[in-house]
Amino acid sequence: MTQRSILITGCSSGIGLDAARALHARGWRVFATCRQEVDCERLRGEGLESFRLDYADEENIAEAIAEVAKRTGGKLDALFNNGAFACPGAVEDLPRGALREIFEVNLFGYHDLTRRVIPMMRAQSRGRIINCSSVLGLVGLTWRGAYVATKFAMEGLTDVLRIEMRGTGIEVILIEPGPIATKIRENAIPHFEKWIDWEASVRKEEYQALRGRLYAAKVKKDAFELDASAVTAKLVHALEAKRPRARYYVTTPTYLMGFARRILPTRALDWLIAKA
Repeated sequence: MTQRSILITGCSSGIGLDAARALHARGWRVFATCRQEVDCERLRGEGLESFRLDYADEENIAEAIAEVAKRTGGKLDALFNNGAFACPGAVEDLPRGALREIFEVNLFGYHDLTRRVIPMMRAQSRGRIINCSSVLGLVGLTWRGAYVATKFAMEGLTDVLRIEMRGTGIEVILIEPGPIATKIRENAIPHFEKWIDWEASVRKEEYQALRGRLYAAKVKKDAFELDASAVTAKLVHALEAKRPRARYYVTTPTYLMGFARRILPTRALDWLIAKA
């Protein structure tokens, strides 16, 4: 059997790193990409094929796809869009530049990369495109408006792409984690400091509590938090099942919020989320 190949983004840590290691161990040919070359070098030291891919850099995305095509002869079995970041802050305090920056990575980068792999998959009449969303692609949560907006948009774009790819042999799939042990909170700090003028906000006192959570050293898991391997388990099914599901929930909060969104009136759902 020909070795199956997958391109994974955001492999420096967390979900992407766990997925790259696990799929490599299962016999997949893994292109484990990272934004920083230093992380790629570390992964190459583990025996993974790794090179740079930065969602914010169109030219680099094109270079990465050219590298994949060169190494595989123009073939690719799967893409796992995974890298993303958060910019905490109240919606009323988010400047236009903050939204532009986060959409460039969390949505436009996903879309650009996906469009570039589709021709390879069409040529072979098969492929799987898996987008890592979030429970925050199902419901909104306070202080996370920028991140929520990108995930809601990505869910809509993914749904339409899935419908449009019917009959092509290309499966389009969403994985929707809840709280997972990653560095997303730590990595959000520079974006918060860059864009949120919290001291000038009418919510200054509320930001004091937010900053306490944001900057505090993490000593234990959050409620319902799972390791990245829980996402990988769903990813493996999405990749290897004969008939993969369109959506994969991960963690208890995702199942609860998915159910609540279907059955509760909007105001009731707002009340429930405000209590979270």
